[in-house]
Amino acid sequence: MDSNVDEILTRGRESGPLVVGAFVSLLLFLFAVQLLGASTAAAAAPLERFFRRYVAGGGQALGASWLATYVLTNGSVVAALSVSLFKTGILTASQLFLMLAGSRLGGAAIVLLIGALDYFQKRRYSFSEATELGILTFLLSHSIYVPATVFGYLLLPRLQTGFGGVSDRIELSFDPLEVFNPVTGAVVDTVGVGLALVVAVLVLFGSLTLFDRVLKRIDTEWLRKRFFRRFQHKWTSFGLGVLITGVTTSVAFSLGVVVPLYNRNYIKRQEIVPYVLGANIGTFFDTVAIAVLLESPQGVAIVLSLVAVGTIITVGTLVRFSTYFLAIETIQNRLVTNRRYLTGFLISLVVLPILLLLLPI
Repeated sequence: MDSNVDEILTRGRESGPLVVGAFVSLLLFLFAVQLLGASTAAAAAPLERFFRRYVAGGGQALGASWLATYVLTNGSVVAALSVSLFKTGILTASQLFLMLAGSRLGGAAIVLLIGALDYFQKRRYSFSEATELGILTFLLSHSIYVPATVFGYLLLPRLQTGFGGVSDRIELSFDPLEVFNPVTGAVVDTVGVGLALVVAVLVLFGSLTLFDRVLKRIDTEWLRKRFFRRFQHKWTSFGLGVLITGVTTSVAFSLGVVVPLYNRNYIKRQEIVPYVLGANIGTFFDTVAIAVLLESPQGVAIVLSLVAVGTIITVGTLVRFSTYFLAIETIQNRLVTNRRYLTGFLISLVVLPILLLLLPI
């Protein structure tokens, strides 16, 4: 009896800091969303002038969000800012769609960056081996979201109409952000609109980073033993990618759980591909939540439009998985084994969004 009580107390002491950390990160997240909405609304006029001058076209919106995701190494922050700008009327529906797509096209930067840092710190592997998973993640993301961006952009008016009815029914019975109004108003009045917008982005980034750190303290061994032995089944692997990334709102966590297994060859490349494809869909769940919290039914419809097109294309690749995987593996092997191809690929990842940003498309 005493041993059971001691075990319960021990688990409570171990889980207590994790619960507190998760709760604090949630409060910071909600505060950041409200401050982001308040500051963008207050700065609507200068922001609108800025975007009309520098991000007037759809291609420029795509390039701007793509590059911003590189800089912040966090696509969720860029997506949240885009939804907030749309809510205040600064972005058009097509620009929001393209900025959301850009946050996905640049989303694999963090995985590539971690691999590159690991190479420079330890030099246990070649550069191509250290960045292998990052390159694979980029290939998978672009193979889905490049066509999703093209088809979704062309079909956006129909998709908005189709998801409009769904988004109108997604309403909160109360506004959970209302409690932060006095604080966010005081922040905007005290530091000014521009600095308040910077603070909002920093707090949002900090809340997601804090949540990532909380997740890193969780013992994931049981998760690996219980779930990841099922990776042999592509649909199960895909579903786990959607579920774990959607629940944790963290690609860093969902991929971080499997990286040790992948690096030790416990999971084959063919088994991890469906999981990464699922993670690329699950990562939009927090963006949908932000659009709901900001009370933007049109924003919800646009996010769901990109998710729907991306999901349809992903399911299609899983149906024809053998062909799809063979193509991905061929490109991956060519990049990893040929330094010139790898260099050209990495340069293109930087040059393409810059060209989109500079050219008036």
